[in-house]
Amino acid sequence: MTTFRTATSHGLLRDLDSPGSVIEHITPNWFASVMGTGIVATAAATLPVQNVVLHMAAVVMWLLASTVLVVVSTLFAAHWLAHRRVAQAHAAHPVMMQFYGAPPMALLTVGAGTSLLGVDIIGQSLATSIFVVLWTVGTALGLATSVVVPYVMITRGRSADTVALPAWLMPVVPPMVSASTGALLLPHIADGQWRLAMLVGCYALFGLALVTGLMVTTAVLGRLLHGAVLPVQAAPTIWITLGVIGQSVTAANLLGADAAMVFTGDRSEVAVVLRAAGILFGMVMGGFGAMMFALATALTVHAVRRGLRFSLAWWSFTFPVGTCVTGAAALGRALESSVVEALAVVLFAVLVTAWTTVATRTVREAYRGRVFLPA
Repeated sequence: MTTFRTATSHGLLRDLDSPGSVIEHITPNWFASVMGTGIVATAAATLPVQNVVLHMAAVVMWLLASTVLVVVSTLFAAHWLAHRRVAQAHAAHPVMMQFYGAPPMALLTVGAGTSLLGVDIIGQSLATSIFVVLWTVGTALGLATSVVVPYVMITRGRSADTVALPAWLMPVVPPMVSASTGALLLPHIADGQWRLAMLVGCYALFGLALVTGLMVTTAVLGRLLHGAVLPVQAAPTIWITLGVIGQSVTAANLLGADAAMVFTGDRSEVAVVLRAAGILFGMVMGGFGAMMFALATALTVHAVRRGLRFSLAWWSFTFPVGTCVTGAAALGRALESSVVEALAVVLFAVLVTAWTTVATRTVREAYRGRVFLPA
């Protein structure tokens, strides 16, 4: 069992009993750090304003996200091999099991960054191949979590008074990330029936995540409105609700734009309808997103006043905001609206601020070893 060292201990991992304790409590929510870092890269690559410095920064962030993905995946595998009972306990925990949605989203986010930014480092062919592998594996794992986690929750017969948590969104949102990143993969699919199947599949993934995501969001809002306030340390997870909103706007507009590659000639009106549907969806969901952004901000301030301490839950401040950046950027392009595009830039500044704060705290706590202790 992990224990604290004496108060006189100093230096690297001083809060751990031994260096080997690092892998004892590597939970799946560690992959949120990959998501949060990767989304900074992809958001930067999709901004309406581009320059050499921004592009180089985006490439660096993609490389960092890729490195963190490899490190976290290695530690997570070692955790399962060396501490199988602890890992199984985490997988069976009603809250921690939700975060098994993080690994597929981490793969998909790094995959999207590889497609957008990896060409500069590894070339078009290899970048596309890696993207295809990461998208395929991430999509398969995401579909699995979207079914298996709800199934386990249903069949274990939780008590009737169990209340909805924002973390419930984690296992059902990955298909939406697959839909939006699948739009980047669509141009690389052979024209004809294969490309049509890919587009239809992405819209199906979009629908799966949108319906279930909105159902969970409704349940979470119902809980909050009935006075069941989130525990202070879980308050950052309210930002997860923005993930399905921002990612759905991104997917709807990217897929709507790509529809013109599939529906041509006599069927070109279908592409026009899908593009218009994406714009309409983006405007409607944008209003809901603005409300949830304001509510999440207010609840976070409320939690800070009640003594919110740093934890890995703070990574919830990054990825969801990043999806709002990509959503605003995609909608702005579709509308040719300078106002919406300016909003994407403002949100990106918020994202960078959030990432800098959370990443700095994570590195500091990792150096001490405290972040590797059980919550």
